[in-house]
Amino acid sequence: KMEQKWWDLFMALLLLLDVKGSLVKLHNGGYEDVVIGIHPKIAENAKIINSIKVISLHFASSYLFRASQRRFYFRTVKIVIPLTWASKPEYKRASRESYVNADIIVAEPFVKYGDGPYTSQYQGCGKKGRYIHFTSNFLTNDSLVNIYGSRGRIFVHEWAHLRWGVFEEYSYDAPFYSSGINKIEATRCSASITGQYRFATTGGRTRRCRIERHTELYEPGCLFIPYKKQTSLASIMFMQSLSSVSQFCDKSNHNLMAPNMQNKMCSYKSTWEVISGSADFASSRPLGAPPPDPIIHLMKTRERIVCLVLDASAQMGKDNRLSRLIRAAKLFLLQIIEEGSWVGIVTFNSKANIQAGLQKVFSDKERESLTSHLPTTASGDSDICEGVTTAFQVFSRKLTSTEGCEIVLLTNGEGLDLSPCLSKIQSQEIIIHTIAFGSKASNELEKLADMTGGKTFYATDSLDSNGLIDAFGGISSGSGDASQQSIQLESKAEKIASMNLLQGVVTIDKTVGKDTLFLIAWSSSTSTPEISLIDPKGKKYLNKDFLIENSNIRTARLKISGTAKTGNWPYSFKNTDSADQVISLTVTTRAASATVPPVTVKTYISNSNNSFPNPMIIYAEVSQGFLPVIGAKVIATVESTSGKPVELALYDEGAGADIIKHDGIYSRYFIAFSDNGRYSIKVSVHGYDKTSRRIHRQNQAMYVSGYVDSTGGIVLNPPRPVINVTDTSFGIGNFDRISSAGSFMVTGVPAGGGTYKDVYPPNKITDLEVIFNENDTFILTWTAPGNDYDFGQADRYEIKMSRNPLDLTEANFANATSLDTSALIPEFSGVKQTFQYKPDELAKENGTLIYFAIRAIDASDNVGEVSNIARATLLLRAEPPSSTPPFIVIIVCIAVMCAVLGIALCALHKWKQSRRESMVSMD
Repeated sequence: KMEQKWWDLFMALLLLLDVKGSLVKLHNGGYEDVVIGIHPKIAENAKIINSIKVISLHFASSYLFRASQRRFYFRTVKIVIPLTWASKPEYKRASRESYVNADIIVAEPFVKYGDGPYTSQYQGCGKKGRYIHFTSNFLTNDSLVNIYGSRGRIFVHEWAHLRWGVFEEYSYDAPFYSSGINKIEATRCSASITGQYRFATTGGRTRRCRIERHTELYEPGCLFIPYKKQTSLASIMFMQSLSSVSQFCDKSNHNLMAPNMQNKMCSYKSTWEVISGSADFASSRPLGAPPPDPIIHLMKTRERIVCLVLDASAQMGKDNRLSRLIRAAKLFLLQIIEEGSWVGIVTFNSKANIQAGLQKVFSDKERESLTSHLPTTASGDSDICEGVTTAFQVFSRKLTSTEGCEIVLLTNGEGLDLSPCLSKIQSQEIIIHTIAFGSKASNELEKLADMTGGKTFYATDSLDSNGLIDAFGGISSGSGDASQQSIQLESKAEKIASMNLLQGVVTIDKTVGKDTLFLIAWSSSTSTPEISLIDPKGKKYLNKDFLIENSNIRTARLKISGTAKTGNWPYSFKNTDSADQVISLTVTTRAASATVPPVTVKTYISNSNNSFPNPMIIYAEVSQGFLPVIGAKVIATVESTSGKPVELALYDEGAGADIIKHDGIYSRYFIAFSDNGRYSIKVSVHGYDKTSRRIHRQNQAMYVSGYVDSTGGIVLNPPRPVINVTDTSFGIGNFDRISSAGSFMVTGVPAGGGTYKDVYPPNKITDLEVIFNENDTFILTWTAPGNDYDFGQADRYEIKMSRNPLDLTEANFANATSLDTSALIPEFSGVKQTFQYKPDELAKENGTLIYFAIRAIDASDNVGEVSNIARATLLLRAEPPSSTPPFIVIIVCIAVMCAVLGIALCALHKWKQSRRESMVSMD
């Protein structure tokens, strides 16, 4: 009964938390605890707070209420003030709210490429986004209102991306389309929004746009300039800046012909259809009276306060757990925890003991002092409640409130019973990060972390795994200040035979190098490995240069003074023991500069609790500041409780699980479930010389080029800011990164260790494209799916065509016109494929639109989802013009006619003269 009660409570809290990381709750149509986080690098500016208040209080909530047909509004909004700003009486203390879990962030881009608001969306249609990004200039510069419209309207536009997973209804890549013979339209929804098509010239002047013969569309650079005054009410996802626009496009006015992301990603569903299919919509109903204004809470970030709660029970004495705990906890104290943080230590078995009260970390002196309080012996039973409640005492000795404090709880967790301390945990407003150590750790740990907004990690008992160190490395501050956070460059562990070497190269790139630490560990206590580490200038570091602890801990560490040299650091560690042993290397560092952001990796998973046979999706966002990093090699390593680690390459090619090409978010399906229980994820990233950076382009609110005013005059806005992404200065060079994605739970895996029946279909094809060439042939291209999602090779394809895209949706696909694909053989997953189709009979009319879709089927007859719907526009070539210019032809014709007439007149004259002479002769 207690277990069931605890489970019911957990599920209720999980529903309230909604998406992992977000604190937003929906109650009677009101969104509560919407968090807006201000980055610590933003200079203190009261205008930012006032602007946010105006966004929320005076317009956005009421605008959302109207746009959602009286269903939704903003009830409470929390603004997280950074620690770098001065304290004020009206600021409350932040608890679980932070910059990193904010729904809306206020931050400056590293490279100034404009102030366009955007939403980070890494999942598909109807899936929630990660965050909305505003710049401080956007919030304070009123001139941008002419470009984007009121900030409240923008807020609702981006909220639709974030909360309901809809996409833009304009397109920078395809700004125009053909809607029939000699009909060119701007990509928009609804099509009833009117405007002029103009090309901007010098001096703020414009001219009519020209049509390109080879595309029958307007020339590049042509602008759709809307009339300032409109009658159309839709759509917010196209141009929310228009005063008439107050609705989302629905079935009645959705533009099926527009080549935009909404149609591509959502299979031609209107934005309102997607919204009305959301969980929010299902759990709400139209409200009677208009809602009250939102309540704004100003929350001030506090210094980071952490208590390590470490299991020292007898179970921790097995399988070398205690020495591994000490290594990992030492690394956390020496490197991971940020300067200026407060740290305490509690150990527990059947009783708990305070080993160190809260100490502020100013320098290496405090760090080293804290490491001396780590546990050295293991005995007795394990009582987690004792450990957690004793941590509360650590906090209360120094603080008047525990709000926002963090506990890092490491335990093997066997026999966990949290019921005695559950109510106290709930009332303390603390965050608990859990590290499950070993295969028998209780499932309650994940529930505890989810309930308190903490992270979950899992480390196996395998010695040739750095899982425990990786887990501690993933517990960084929520402030968002990457310049203060530890960055992991390497995490490697291998079993090395006697007298053999662990070798490799670690790259320190130009964005990092401060406080660099090399940590080497080995499993045998009898002999220290022979160490060789060489910096890019050729300086060699040997055993004598390392601080060696050849006791129960068995580690050697080297901290590079100042900033480590940029380049490759080759290493070689020789196993000098007579037997095989595991040798590991961990390298951590910090940003080289407080003003230049380092390359970072943020890892996400599609869900933390999964049931077979649903696939998991692993995401890795690689960026520098807010600039996506593309061209990197990204590998996820997934480790289960009993199986061997599985390596999985992640891709950023806009195919399979990856929805947008080259947005810096690498992703892949994971389906190699070997057993039930926990799985840990680590992501390694390797960048190369050709790796480059690009700007965010997707899901930005539309930059309006100008308006046609009431007099018919055209008022242009400044050109949209862009950066040259091919500039060599945007190259990063070689770099290495390691990031822990935490852990997830899987249930329902059939017995048999992965030999279960094939239940996985090929993945959905998301990058289908088609063109119609001069030979009256349709050429289709796409990335091949796999046999099981994006693994292996599918068995066959089905391709359908229609003049109506709705005929090709999942519901209608079977009834659409089929193409003969009997000769089309699927390639292995990830390979580009091409298919040519030349119809026998096709009623051709210039501007005719033909739509295509495809799906794959595997050998077990598992059918994949229908692809995105691609379209081709029939452009019929006119008769080739004469090689002689028309005016020359006319002149020649006139000349010929004149010559003929002249000859005729001359002949007539001679004939008459000859006749007169003949008459005279006869006389």
